[in-house]
Amino acid sequence: MDLPGPRPGEGVWPAWLYERLLEQRLVLVQGRLDRELATRLCAQLLTLDATGDDPVRLHLASPDGELAAALTVIDVFDLLTVPVHAVATGQVGGPSVGVLAAAHDRRAYPHATFRLSEPRGRFEGSAAELATQNEQHRWLLDDFYARLAQDIRRPVARVRHDTRQGRFLTAGQAVTYGLIDAIVEQRTG
Repeated sequence: MDLPGPRPGEGVWPAWLYERLLEQRLVLVQGRLDRELATRLCAQLLTLDATGDDPVRLHLASPDGELAAALTVIDVFDLLTVPVHAVATGQVGGPSVGVLAAAHDRRAYPHATFRLSEPRGRFEGSAAELATQNEQHRWLLDDFYARLAQDIRRPVARVRHDTRQGRFLTAGQAVTYGLIDAIVEQRTG
């Protein structure tokens, strides 16, 4: 099964590492969350959901992404019978913030950062097609803001304002904001 991140055989990570991660019910998401990455991630989540009852651990470092891809992952989270425990391991931004917020348990490494930014759309076509695509994008944005606000228990207007302003958060600020539940503590001993 393909994992998000470097692919086996590309000289980055050996194939056995991917297998070991799956055995540990650990999913890694690194880079821009696009349609292809979301499809692989969803396939992996659904497979892990079907093969066990333990939570799936998601390690997320995704500084940006496509709005539709993020909403697809959020929809799959809602369909799973097992909880998803997410850990922000680097920068999480744009629509990927919504993926993090939709997890059942949300944590971050101490140096993780968060960028609240309005998901952008790219449109092509005639003037009429552009108008239709823009209308659909606005509808998806409204849905995204409503879901994010619900997950972090903030007013929709506040979430919309903060994303339009491009607000950055440290891990500590993300706890206060409600985006994550806690910061991963350093192991001792």
